[in-house]
Amino acid sequence: MARRLFSQTKTLFKPSSTTPIPIPIPIPTSPPNPNPNPSLPISPSSAALSAAESILPFLSCKRRKKLRKKLSSPRVAPIQRDPSYRDLHFLDAILDRDAAFRFLYRAKSYLSSLPSPILPLSAAGTLYRELGFPRGRKVSKYADRHPLLFHLPRIDSVPHLAFTPLMESLLAEEDALFDSLEAKRMTAIRKLLMIFVKHRVPLAKLHHCRALFGLPADFRDRVCKYPEFFRVVVDPDGRHVLQLETWDDNLAASALEREFMSNEVQARKLFRFQLPHRKALPFDKDERKHLDKVTTFPLISPYSDGSGLKPWTIEAEKYRVGLIHEFLSLTLEK
Repeated sequence: MARRLFSQTKTLFKPSSTTPIPIPIPIPTSPPNPNPNPSLPISPSSAALSAAESILPFLSCKRRKKLRKKLSSPRVAPIQRDPSYRDLHFLDAILDRDAAFRFLYRAKSYLSSLPSPILPLSAAGTLYRELGFPRGRKVSKYADRHPLLFHLPRIDSVPHLAFTPLMESLLAEEDALFDSLEAKRMTAIRKLLMIFVKHRVPLAKLHHCRALFGLPADFRDRVCKYPEFFRVVVDPDGRHVLQLETWDDNLAASALEREFMSNEVQARKLFRFQLPHRKALPFDKDERKHLDKVTTFPLISPYSDGSGLKPWTIEAEKYRVGLIHEFLSLTLEK
């Protein structure tokens, strides 16, 4: 009886020659979510990255190695923003505006520095750093975005990048504006040197930031006309440094101090910190003014010597805040 039951069980589980045995096929699983914060939506680039990683097991060894190398590149890696950071839309708008005008500003500066403001298109394609467009893109595409300022004339059947007559008239107006504002801009540079350590700054740094302070491209030549204010020295490493020649006490007044002199109440509001109190404790005008004087730190001039301040103290923090405020007040955009 037991032998008969064993033979029937063996026949039941014996694989048939005609019935194929199912082979388990590995199902590609999706990689872990690269977005650690599920409340934030996944960008299309992250979805494309996940789809590319899912087909890796079905590729050959050579293609798998090539695709894996591309997926590990920082250019395609998903960028996850820290959810604790706040969105600063006004700063993002400034960055977007600067990116939109990068080609216009750099191309204008580079072509203006040439003896003849015209450049072959083939040579312009290799000067992506100088002209301010991404590498591998066509410079004609960016020039077509500004048809009133740039055009592509053909000289001997060779396309060139050049200024339009409107752009040339605007450049002439800009030069005249630089000449009329030269005295004010030199005063701003004097104040800038007065707040710097040792009252000196490399000329290359000023030339790089000349758009912030409204300086012309030939600023390094114009400072030589003011030997009573500036002096150009050469450091041991070969750098040309602009150094302040004379100190002017009349200029050693920050924008906050001038605002404090004209409107003391408004200037104190910039550095006031809140003192919590109950609503049942009303203050009259004189009491609020007295409390305002108590809860407002004394103003420390950025033109004073801050080397004697102890780090991480209230006075040192106030000095650094005033220094940044004065630096921004000397720029064109404030």
